[in-house]
Amino acid sequence: MTITLKGEIREGKAKLAEVRAQGFIPAVYYGHKQEATPCVFPLNEFKKVWKAAGESTVVVLEMPKGKVNALITEVQIDPVKGEPIHADFYVIEKGHEVTVHVPVEFIGVAPAVKDLGATLVKALHEIEVKALPENLPHGVTVDVSALATLDGQIAAGDIVLPKGVTLVTHANEVVAAIAVAKEEAETPVVMDLASIEVEKKGKKEEEEAAE
Repeated sequence: MTITLKGEIREGKAKLAEVRAQGFIPAVYYGHKQEATPCVFPLNEFKKVWKAAGESTVVVLEMPKGKVNALITEVQIDPVKGEPIHADFYVIEKGHEVTVHVPVEFIGVAPAVKDLGATLVKALHEIEVKALPENLPHGVTVDVSALATLDGQIAAGDIVLPKGVTLVTHANEVVAAIAVAKEEAETPVVMDLASIEVEKKGKKEEEEAAE
């Protein structure tokens, strides 16, 4: 499925606040052989594309000078409104591999959690991979049903990647693991009866001296 986003070139004199007030998001696209080009996109359309493509799916930018294949590399979010306020696109070259982070989706139920009362720890929510643009996965799945023991874990190297995709994240890095809550050992209270007896005796002597 091809994901497209139609935009316009942003003139240098255009103020970002005015651009956003008109319902657009300012952006820039650039690449190894592509100079940085300021542009704007309808905010609502951008949000739909961002949700569908993430940062690992090629987006076809339909610009006045022609189409550009790019990846969304960074999106700035307004800390108050929670809306995207700026986006960066990296223009990809045909035949050249790119390195991106793809989200990890956890599926299944871990028997160690269901049957043994343990806890599932999701250590990584994305991994880094390398591939040609057309082979980039939108995400990868990790089936936690393989975690049946209390020492079970799944490493990045255990994830089955699509053909043509290479793992960049260290293969031994833990993606998911089973954790067991450690019970705190109760420290017995040792009563020093001799000290108590001496203390009581001392208080009695003080009382008699005061009379």
